[in-house]
Amino acid sequence: MTENYFEGVLLGTMMVLAVLMLAAIIRSVRGPKVADRVIAVNMLGTITIVLIAVLSVYLKESYLVDVCLIYAMISFLAVVVLTKVYTGIYLEKKGIRGDKAAIEDNLEHQEKLEYQENTKPERREEQ
Repeated sequence: MTENYFEGVLLGTMMVLAVLMLAAIIRSVRGPKVADRVIAVNMLGTITIVLIAVLSVYLKESYLVDVCLIYAMISFLAVVVLTKVYTGIYLEKKGIRGDKAAIEDNLEHQEKLEYQENTKPERREEQ
């Protein structure tokens, strides 16, 4: 009797997760911003991992837990790549130069500041 309730809870959980996946898919398509889409893709991956874990308990198949772990790593890498691409596109639209040029500009700016600090005349402190 309790096993039927447990299966019912697992089925209900999977249905709720399916609805949440649909909401995440809609958010990833509609946006309105690219950041919203990236977060929705991350959320979709997380919901998928939980769904596979619940399915693993429902079917009593332990190999699905390994699938969850592999999918978690792939989902993490996908979000990192999407974020890197989004950052590159954003910087390109703003006209900001790439990483190497930014580092060189920063070094030049620091050298100028150090030069200005070293060439300032020293003030005498009045007692």
